[in-house]
Amino acid sequence: MTYQCFDFSIDQKIAHLRFNRPDSLNTMQPVFFRELVEILQKLQREASARVLIISSTGKHFTAGMALDVFSGNGITLDDHNAIGRANIALVLQDMHQSFNLIEQLRMPVISAIQGGCIGGGVDLICASDIRLASKDAFFCIQEINIGMTADLGTLQRLPKLIPEGIVHEMAYTGRRLPAQRAQAVGLVNEVFDTQEAMLEAALQMAKEIAEKPPVAIWGSKQAIHYARDHSTHDALQQMGWLQSGIWQSANLMEAFMAKQQGRATQFGDLAPLHPFTEADYQLK
Repeated sequence: MTYQCFDFSIDQKIAHLRFNRPDSLNTMQPVFFRELVEILQKLQREASARVLIISSTGKHFTAGMALDVFSGNGITLDDHNAIGRANIALVLQDMHQSFNLIEQLRMPVISAIQGGCIGGGVDLICASDIRLASKDAFFCIQEINIGMTADLGTLQRLPKLIPEGIVHEMAYTGRRLPAQRAQAVGLVNEVFDTQEAMLEAALQMAKEIAEKPPVAIWGSKQAIHYARDHSTHDALQQMGWLQSGIWQSANLMEAFMAKQQGRATQFGDLAPLHPFTEADYQLK
């Protein structure tokens, strides 16, 4: 399928979503969010891949939200009265879901970032599991520079990734966080000299993840996210319930036998999801 804002492919269980509008600095418009949701929901339903790489084209990863989105036929945020302002929260909830789907995806998500990762780009990469960067990358909470508060997840997720003081600095000043400092504070896992080297590393990491049992990867993602938002006691209790639900002795045996026989492991994929609302049920 052809998309306006993305190139999308799946090869050897690795999905690759690439922003493909470099002439527009890969800015985000309504069609960006619509296509992103469509792709992520398809991946979630079909479980056709075991890991997702998100990358971009051109000089910058993304310049964030296109400013013309809030004019003409774009998004209408009516602040003239209470009735109009009440709808702003609902519009934001709809936009939040786009990036929530990244966090909720049944597979790990690796973001590979070059150049500017600005505004909505920071919202997006904060919802990823792993972030790699080229040495020219920088991160900016641009919203404060245009007179507004960041509202699509940066201020909620970033303080759980880096020291709160750094978040305050970025959110209040709109300063750029360069790649080397981003690595130093823990926002990115590794910095590479070139975009090509970064993408090669992302693909190698994705291959390693794809070789592991998908159900155990899914369980690890669930446990990490739950522990982030809950007490250690609650997270350990949840771990017991989680492990009892996903435990497969056959996976341990397969890992052992593959090592003994010097071959690649062979683990089953996650099962496709069949939404309840799409069930083939006939009224009687």
